[in-house]
Amino acid sequence: MSRGRFITLEGGEGAGKSTQEAMLAQSVTDRGYRVVRKREPGGTPAGEAIRHVVLSPESDGLDARAEALLFAAARGEHVARVIRPALERGDVVIQDRYLDSSVAYQGAGRVLDAGEIRALSLWAAEGALPDLTVLLDLDPARARARLDADDKPFDRLEAEREDFHSRVRDAFWTLAADEPERFLVVDASQPPASISAALQARVIPLLSAGSDDVEG
Repeated sequence: MSRGRFITLEGGEGAGKSTQEAMLAQSVTDRGYRVVRKREPGGTPAGEAIRHVVLSPESDGLDARAEALLFAAARGEHVARVIRPALERGDVVIQDRYLDSSVAYQGAGRVLDAGEIRALSLWAAEGALPDLTVLLDLDPARARARLDADDKPFDRLEAEREDFHSRVRDAFWTLAADEPERFLVVDASQPPASISAALQARVIPLLSAGSDDVEG
């Protein structure tokens, strides 16, 4: 490969992104590719500090615009220090959440302007977009049942009301419809092995396709 590949996993809370990220990373690694697994917000010391602020219940009542700016700040640092260097080395970056989450959560969820949120993230990331975005789609009620079954404390976003999560899901659908060439939409209510097979069927051919530079 002349460059790496950038693959992101998106979806609402409880959709199984972490599980599928791990399964996909193992499959790609088994085929001889170097894989970098990351999450957002996070990925750098500054990003992890921001993650604590935006997800901690201690930040309840955080202004919606301030929240959007914090996510964008973490993303800019992550792209500059981790993602672009990894792609330039020819690595495959597989990441839990990216700018589409900001558009869905801070745009639709917080009822801010989705176009402004996207533009802010693209500016912070210097235009970097994934080669493929996997949307794991799950009904919010079913997702909440999964989270309840985990018996873990909710973070700020997980604890939001059902109408918030419904807006987030609708926004993800809109994003996928607007960019069908970038998105793969998968029913996240399926067994994990079936979901993994669908991801691999799309990802493995992508890895062998040539490309000159990072999109954006």
